Amino acid sequence: MSHEAFPTDNPAVVTVGLPYANGDLHVGHLRGYVTGDTVARALRRVGQQTAFVCGSDMHGTPIAVNAAKEGVSPEAFALEYHEEYAETFPKFNVEFDNYGHTHDETNVETTQEFVRSWIDGDHVVEKEIQVAYDPADDQWLPDRLVEGTCPYCGEDARGDECDEGCQRHLEPGEVEDPVSTLSGNPAEYREREHKFLRLSDFQDYLQAFIDRMDGTDNAKNQPREWIEGELQDLCITRDMDWGIDYPGEDGEGEEDLVLYVWVDAPIEYVSSTKQYTDRVGEDAFDWEEVWTVDDEDELTGEDNGEIVHVIGRDIIQHHAVFWPAMLRGAGYNEPRAILATGFVGIDGKALSTSRNRAVWADEYLDEGFHPDLFRYYMINGSGMETDVDFSWDRFAERVNGELVGNLGNFCYRSLLFAERNYDGTPDADVSDDVRERIEDAIDEFEAALNEYRVRDVGAVPIELADYGNEYIQRNEPWKLTDDDPERAAQVIRDCVQIAKAIAVLMQPVMPEKADALWAQLGEDGSVEDARLDEALDAPPATFDEPEELFGQIEDERIEELNEKLAERVEEATEDGEDDAEEANEDTMDFEPESLTDERISFDDFGDLDMRVGEIETAEPIEDSDKLARLEVDIGVETRQVVAGIKQLHDLAELPGTRVVLLANMEKAELFGVESNGMVLAAGDEADLLTTHGDAPLGSKIQ
Repeated sequence: MSHEAFPTDNPAVVTVGLPYANGDLHVGHLRGYVTGDTVARALRRVGQQTAFVCGSDMHGTPIAVNAAKEGVSPEAFALEYHEEYAETFPKFNVEFDNYGHTHDETNVETTQEFVRSWIDGDHVVEKEIQVAYDPADDQWLPDRLVEGTCPYCGEDARGDECDEGCQRHLEPGEVEDPVSTLSGNPAEYREREHKFLRLSDFQDYLQAFIDRMDGTDNAKNQPREWIEGELQDLCITRDMDWGIDYPGEDGEGEEDLVLYVWVDAPIEYVSSTKQYTDRVGEDAFDWEEVWTVDDEDELTGEDNGEIVHVIGRDIIQHHAVFWPAMLRGAGYNEPRAILATGFVGIDGKALSTSRNRAVWADEYLDEGFHPDLFRYYMINGSGMETDVDFSWDRFAERVNGELVGNLGNFCYRSLLFAERNYDGTPDADVSDDVRERIEDAIDEFEAALNEYRVRDVGAVPIELADYGNEYIQRNEPWKLTDDDPERAAQVIRDCVQIAKAIAVLMQPVMPEKADALWAQLGEDGSVEDARLDEALDAPPATFDEPEELFGQIEDERIEELNEKLAERVEEATEDGEDDAEEANEDTMDFEPESLTDERISFDDFGDLDMRVGEIETAEPIEDSDKLARLEVDIGVETRQVVAGIKQLHDLAELPGTRVVLLANMEKAELFGVESNGMVLAAGDEADLLTTHGDAPLGSKIQ
């Protein structure tokens, strides 16, 4: 890779985290794919040769479990969702150059080639670990296929996590009274040899890589705690039938072992690029120029391809630690940049699929809204690293104000005036001031792209339209047509040129609407083929009467959509599909647990050191569905605490929240993160305990 400004002489590949073929797509999923598509389009806009690739993630325990529940094979189950995704993405103008899946022949072969390279490089080691086993069915069981009792709190737990109780990570063999979720048979833990990628072999490399990697701050900073500490080896095999076979040293595979899903999933990026080259030919795009290097010592060379990954922030570790090590071990090129997005909430609350508090992809389209409106909302709604809250009210507000009232209004009134008075573009030169403003917009676009400020890429045409509205209003050409026709023609000429520049600049975010504006200007072909500098080329001399690009969303429409969402959430709640992402607001039906008969003495209570604290930071813990890492200021010091509130609270809103912390709780390590204390909360919905008044931080609870 290079670190030269785009465009470079090297080909580029943009990827997005693979969707897991296990359920329908909603707006939370779509944020990443819209962002990746925008980045790819923006790179092409500046003249960068770019392939945009992805694929469906087809393997893993959840797919095998859900397929068994439906009585179909895992392949058939996953393929159904894969086909659904392949049909849905284009409906949101997300246009992959290639969209494959991890179970296709190309990825199977490429994945096994990677693993054989690690074996040949002596990067794979064998270790004996505890693995669940069903002796009645003679079947090894991944931890997700085991249920039992948590040894710490007594609640029902999975083999790897107490998901119903204390949220602790459970090591193999810790869960009590284990049973197989497949057969219901009692399970037992036995020693089993598994294969590990020795990440410590790549520690020095990873430490240097993270320093030179481009991308968002969270992607660059979050991995440091792993690569600067003691790197744990990555177990790359699982006891399953569903997956890609571990190739073994002889290449024949090993009995009952398949590769961990996080081995073959990122390798699909390479495989999908290969498939693109197979389809268009090496002369059009050569995958090897991007992914391979002639010499491992030249991994950072300027002649290597530009790889840009767009992911959710929950999989930073996989892409900034595991994946570079996997590439390095196989002699492949490293990523130039990793861009990690924030999450998406619904109406100020966490998105909840079981409560149906979600806006589904097909639902959005069925409501008749244009896909570019959604794309604009996702890109311009917040910075890439920041969480986005999707609400129909805010959606309408942004569409009506920024697209209808600003960009659409300027383009329509300018082109309508030009067509009615001049049959198109007036015969006049663009003024120096307007030319300079368009040149500035082009520079802003290029700078935003090279600094990976995707929101600012989307803001450039909006700000140019804002300038255009101010310009036309200030010059009032409708008053000049009789008194100063030459000046009127020059003003409208400027406005038509601004409209053309807007079409060129808005294309990465709103490609279909940009094409519509391009056609209204009478331009040939598609705006997709236009480069940035064409924003200053003269528009056609004649064009037809324009149509408005955007339509107003009425208040009554939004009220209807809000009512539909509220009804769905209520129905899901009444059906008993409780979800730990929203506090139970109906306390009348709450049945408290019976009191324990056991009593403690006042002295025992005095041994509890509970302090008033304030949450300073809150962030999700990788690989855990429910755990979050908190930093809590308790006056005398700041404590790191792990709490099972990831799905129960909007973590971005927690900083500044007063809490009660049990300070002398025994330290524990959960998912590799040390917890030094316990934040107290009430009930299954984790209602955080606080104080009535403003007790100073560090005050002891008595």
